[in-house]
Amino acid sequence: MTSEITLFVNPTAGRGRGAHAAQPAASALRDAGFSVRTVLGEDADDALRRAREAVAGGTGALIAVGGDGMMSLALQAVAGTMTPLGVVAVGTGNDFARALGMPIRDPAAAGRLAAEALKGGTVREIDLGRVGERWFGSVLASGFDSRVNDRGNRMRWVGGRFKYDLAILAELAAFKPIPYRIRLDGGPVREIEATLIAVGNGSTYGGGMRICADAVMDDGLFDVTVVGDCSRTTLLKVFPRVYKGTHLSHPKVTVHRVSSIELAAAGVTAYADGEQLGALPLTATCVPGAVRVLAPGSPTGI
Repeated sequence: MTSEITLFVNPTAGRGRGAHAAQPAASALRDAGFSVRTVLGEDADDALRRAREAVAGGTGALIAVGGDGMMSLALQAVAGTMTPLGVVAVGTGNDFARALGMPIRDPAAAGRLAAEALKGGTVREIDLGRVGERWFGSVLASGFDSRVNDRGNRMRWVGGRFKYDLAILAELAAFKPIPYRIRLDGGPVREIEATLIAVGNGSTYGGGMRICADAVMDDGLFDVTVVGDCSRTTLLKVFPRVYKGTHLSHPKVTVHRVSSIELAAAGVTAYADGEQLGALPLTATCVPGAVRVLAPGSPTGI
């Protein structure tokens, strides 16, 4: 393994935390004896191109510094390769890091953890979801939650958690159950009405909302959470429970564990790891052991 490590940095993550986080993470890696180079980008496409070049060039690891958007970009570069991924989570949501049990907004600790895994020659292999050529690590959202994302993205005049709360209220006012067609593991097509369908490789989205609370990242399966055809009143009662994962016991909520799912619904945009995937229909497949991460868990040798 080469001793050169690549820091993949989003300087704007977490309202500027990304730029500040790169230095202590780099210091921790250098203190452990690694040579560190930094990859930025003029935009997302340029950053991804540079990250892929680093992976193709044999970097010892790609250490992503930022939020879930940066982790999503990094996954596109390392998935299906032998290059391990390190996570320095300093964004707003940090759901990928949270599911892995990584330090949150502590770049020095995250850098030390990555260095220790590299020095010890151990990584953790986890599954990823795949839709076409796109990989995701946490949750694919469709329905009420993705419409909240759509609306929040249009609300340029407000930021942070408050924007998401306002978007929820606005979507509730216009809410109607959505007719879906779903197919689980290649079985028969089922037509259902649902509030949302979330496909979880990881357990959380939206900065800790435990929508797929029991999802395990290395079991080869998605946890698919289906919230049924709730009234507004029921949804108002159920939705707050998602922060603790207790919504899973509600009679309107069902969970399926599958390796693939086909989703179709008119007028619904899908998001994965907080990034827009595009309109349904789509097919998501769980790919076992698709990425090697420098994270706590059951390790394998580098």
